Amino acid sequence: MSDDLASVWVMSALDALRGRLSGLLRLPDDVAFDEARRPWNLSVEQRPAAVAEPAGVDDLVALVAFAREEGVALAVQPCGHGAASALEGAVLVRPRAFDALEIDQEARIARIGAGVAWGAVIDALDGTGLVAPAGTSRVVSATGYTLGGGHSWFSRSAGLGSDALRAAWIVRPDGTHERVDDASDPDTMWALRGAGGIAGIVTEIEIDLVAAPVLVGGSIVFDSAHSADALRAVRDLAAVAPPSLNLFATSMRMPDVPQLPEAIRARSFLTVDVLAIDEAAAEFLEPIRAAAPVEREDFGHATPALMASRSAEPTDPTPTRGVSSALRSLDDALLDDLLTFRALPEQAPLVGLGLRMLGGALDSPRREGFASLSDAAWLVHGLAPVAPGAPREPGDASLAGLREILGRADEAPLVPTFLAPEETLERAGTRADLDRLRAIRERVDPDAVLHEGRLPR
Repeated sequence: MSDDLASVWVMSALDALRGRLSGLLRLPDDVAFDEARRPWNLSVEQRPAAVAEPAGVDDLVALVAFAREEGVALAVQPCGHGAASALEGAVLVRPRAFDALEIDQEARIARIGAGVAWGAVIDALDGTGLVAPAGTSRVVSATGYTLGGGHSWFSRSAGLGSDALRAAWIVRPDGTHERVDDASDPDTMWALRGAGGIAGIVTEIEIDLVAAPVLVGGSIVFDSAHSADALRAVRDLAAVAPPSLNLFATSMRMPDVPQLPEAIRARSFLTVDVLAIDEAAAEFLEPIRAAAPVEREDFGHATPALMASRSAEPTDPTPTRGVSSALRSLDDALLDDLLTFRALPEQAPLVGLGLRMLGGALDSPRREGFASLSDAAWLVHGLAPVAPGAPREPGDASLAGLREILGRADEAPLVPTFLAPEETLERAGTRADLDRLRAIRERVDPDAVLHEGRLPR
């Protein structure tokens, strides 16, 4: 059968599938198709054959059966994050209808549906003295984040998001729906902790919550002229910082645009964001304050909602590009190289350069999983947003230059949620880890019902 005839056959089968679903199945000729297929990162172009919005488990089972019968892969994106390929010929599955959220305060456990974003979990925990290992964005799917590893404000205190995963409800490629945990299926749980849904479509997760009756946090801001001194103090603090102290340092170059206030327009800053799960940990910040003149400080009792708002993450889909690296060390020479490169006028597209202190609980994961930062000391991320109508080439060149500098450092495996769209899980694990993942996938999904994602077949 020719490719054209095969395409017509699949579209006809998809049209017939609509009648078997309680939820929606959007095809390319639907008015809402373009919006439905859109990823969160608009710089990635997704062209699936259809977009499914299942109403429940029965719909997912029907989709799995269809994929197996017709040779069409299923790709799952609850909220559009993590887009990495065009998805040509695949059915994109949006499990937004899976919106269950249950909090067991006494057991310190949350059960979260695949369509639930972190913001809903954060709000549900308000006032309980418990926190979730949520990332810096409220709009990211809690399930997608957890299955990708997930580094958060609480990672030095509680480990990666995937480390909190206790159990999952999963629709297998053979159509069965079951709960899995480390006792019933340790291989699947290992894969789910970082490698995404290669073993099935996750409908709900069960995670540990962290007891944090006291949260102290805020920001210490320096002018960019003092970035080197402040960052060295941040780097040196890592040797003595307790696991209860979580710290991000971000160098921001503000554009010269009239929309920004005069006080920050066309200026550059270094902001040290801190979250501590006890008041004593905040005392360790004095060497940072003493390293350089503090331009502004906002510090006090905090909440997860407040910390999420400080991140200034976009609340709507936007085009962006970035480069990330997990580093085993951060010496003076590398810091100087990064800051010198960052200050060059031609690197203006590199709007943000962030460093996250690792260690603490990350060094000793509680549960076995593919994702790990136990071998790294710093997580570095550069961001080059794509301005509407602006050429891509300058930003691409800045990121390539940053990638070259980071490539000269001692790099460790990267947590999958920080992979760029074009990168695969090969950057996130050892050869033995990747061989284990492929063996698991071949065992549970020999017919390639699930899209290959970041693990090429």
